[in-house]
Amino acid sequence: MRRLLNDAVRTLVPTGEDRHGPLPPLMLTLTVVTGLVDAVSYLALGHVFVANMTGNVVFLGFALVGAANLSALASVVALAAFLLGALSGGRLGTRFATHRGNLLKTATAVQAVLVAVTVAAAMVTDGRVTTGVQYTLIVFLGLGMGLQNAVARRLGVPDLTTTVLTLTLTGLAADSTPAGGAAPRPGRRILSVLAMLLGAFAGAQLVLHGHLVLTLSLVLLLLTLVSVTTHHLSSADPDWTRSPS
Repeated sequence: MRRLLNDAVRTLVPTGEDRHGPLPPLMLTLTVVTGLVDAVSYLALGHVFVANMTGNVVFLGFALVGAANLSALASVVALAAFLLGALSGGRLGTRFATHRGNLLKTATAVQAVLVAVTVAAAMVTDGRVTTGVQYTLIVFLGLGMGLQNAVARRLGVPDLTTTVLTLTLTGLAADSTPAGGAAPRPGRRILSVLAMLLGAFAGAQLVLHGHLVLTLSLVLLLLTLVSVTTHHLSSADPDWTRSPS
């Protein structure tokens, strides 16, 4: 238990010697963003995911055989937007390959712009999800989450992918002491799961009570916070900004 708590504290408040610097708490914030965004997409946009592509592919299969309340078109649009966002994230990763701070700062700034479009679109209809609003949100949120996923992959912070928890949960169990493993980073893995849960819980509470614009505004606020904080912390080119590989 002490090891788990120490690891959790080091993840939330990294020491100066941590080779990933402040990236872990920043990535946890982006994990909360993912939970918020998928709450919006699933609960308000017609049972489609814009961050969880595994679930989206499964939904597409269900929709193609006529399952109720699922749209093949919405799933295809979300997949296409996500892939385009990931392509853009890959290009950013190549451009800022030598400076992780500039990569995260730029990527979250671009995400913030994309989410700002969704806030404006939702405000136009006072939070009502018309067909136009639905597909605008699917496209722009999908672009943002594809970008985030690609950038998180390039940043290379272990157990903090910000969008995918399957491997994190698998590692938490498979590498545990009862399984005969060394149980690396148990606190970080649990925090990642809790961050996603927190985002999904908060997003569901807001969306189900008719606060779509507020939910998207919260996403915009968190992305802006991450971008500004990263800019401030990486401006002096500390060691953690260098690629870990």
